[in-house]
Amino acid sequence: MPTYEFRCKACGSTFDVKRSMNEASAPAPCPNGHDDTVKLLSMAGLGGKANAPAGGSGGGGGCCGGGCCG
Repeated sequence: MPTYEFRCKACGSTFDVKRSMNEASAPAPCPNGHDDTVKLLSMAGLGGKANAPAGGSGGGGGCCGGGCCG
């Protein structure tokens, strides 16, 4: 089940909520009892290696990189 991060507008605390993707945009009350919260944009799972060459392995392999083009 995915975890979504929320921030409380009243007290500024951030907290995580585990819920189904169908409920991702539903309001989530703050653990401190406030109802005015907003879901944050999460960058988890979007990272990668910025300097990695195309194809991922970096060594030969595909056509023209592995010498198959003759």
